[in-house]
Amino acid sequence: MIAALDAHAQAALVRSGEVPPFALVEAAMERIEKVDPAVNAVSHRAFDHALEASRQVDRAAPMAGVPYLLKASLEYPDFPMLSGSRTRAGTTGKARYPFTARLDAAGLIPCGMSTMPEFGLIGTGEALLYRPTRNPWDLTRSSGGSSSGAAVAVATGMVPFATGSDGGGSIRIPASHCGIIGFKPSRGWNLRARGASLADDLLTSDGLYGRTMRDTAWAARFLRSQPGETKTTDTLRVAVSLKGLDGLQPDPAVAEVIGKAAALCETLGWRVELCEPPIDRGALSRAFDVLWSYGGGEVVDLCRARLGTQADSLLEPWTLGLARRRDGMTADDLAAALSAIAEIDRSLDAFWQKYDVVLSPVTSSTPPPLGVLAPDREFDGLWNDHFRHVNYTQLQNMAGYPGLSLPLFMASDGLPAGAMFWTGRGGDDQLLALGTVLEEAQPWAGRRPQAANLI
Repeated sequence: MIAALDAHAQAALVRSGEVPPFALVEAAMERIEKVDPAVNAVSHRAFDHALEASRQVDRAAPMAGVPYLLKASLEYPDFPMLSGSRTRAGTTGKARYPFTARLDAAGLIPCGMSTMPEFGLIGTGEALLYRPTRNPWDLTRSSGGSSSGAAVAVATGMVPFATGSDGGGSIRIPASHCGIIGFKPSRGWNLRARGASLADDLLTSDGLYGRTMRDTAWAARFLRSQPGETKTTDTLRVAVSLKGLDGLQPDPAVAEVIGKAAALCETLGWRVELCEPPIDRGALSRAFDVLWSYGGGEVVDLCRARLGTQADSLLEPWTLGLARRRDGMTADDLAAALSAIAEIDRSLDAFWQKYDVVLSPVTSSTPPPLGVLAPDREFDGLWNDHFRHVNYTQLQNMAGYPGLSLPLFMASDGLPAGAMFWTGRGGDDQLLALGTVLEEAQPWAGRRPQAANLI
């Protein structure tokens, strides 16, 4: 069954002449129609476009005919560009940035767009525009955010690839919640995916979700703007960190998964020690608070400039709350945030002399029930619950470091919980090599969510 194959295996069917490119697209269309009603991961079906493109694709391209989904915030000519918001109704993409142009050159075929929270500003896929995107392991749970539908679509085998973007954990969090791989490259290491934005340029990286390391590593390198180097994993030094930016430990179910991942690393001959990176967690938590509030405020400013007073009735309460939070901040708050970020490399200079990578949770708990992080909750309570849940992934965005969430073990409650490995800026290939070794030691490809059984 094609749904069980990763992108490389699907491309091999075309390359060998066993199937034509359009057969892969037709199989993806069928899977989407069967599976998506249960999980609500696809915001736009572009089936006519996909079939036409698959009949014209260059069969010599490395991924000729392989279907994928675009995240709803990624601009692509003649595709909707809603970014999960009711304020973007009728907006259509016009530009083709280098990131999507490279996907086209690979022979990949976009067959639709995935769901996401409004403007990617919250770590759950519960946009009021779309309704909830459900976790394929438990339909009552969150799929994470902001690359919500993308992770669900790959986890359920609707497509082998889907684009994701990560400004505060938005690739790694859904990957952890949905039981797939989530790789965030170093700052500036992926091709340009969108127009200029201060917050995006500082925080956000883009990539492709995959279920196997060979797909993930290929995508990371194919979409790269920076040269890489071969890394070995023979004598890795791993620091295990359990504290989030709030200084607290994760729930026991997540801590147990990280403990199992650490034990697995030891069986590979790696040196593993419990050691918290010497960073100012309080200052960095406040820094991300400032940056995220400024990002939400910028969104509200732009929507109000375009739509006037109508904007406030269309924007979600969470987004409006971020703008109010921004309005209470000062220039000194922003200066302190940027100063704290500038200190990260200096703080970790000696640490990286002793350790190669850090192993930590992705979130403080397994996927929460739908509604816990819903964007129309009372703002202050939602703020506290949200950043208690997602307080491990923001450091890498602020520092520009790469991070890799791996689905090594299921948690004791039967839900996925990723193990995140991260390192200093430019260490992308080391993480990809590490992931490949761990996949061989603890294979996860045969582990599929219940929603995948609808295929």
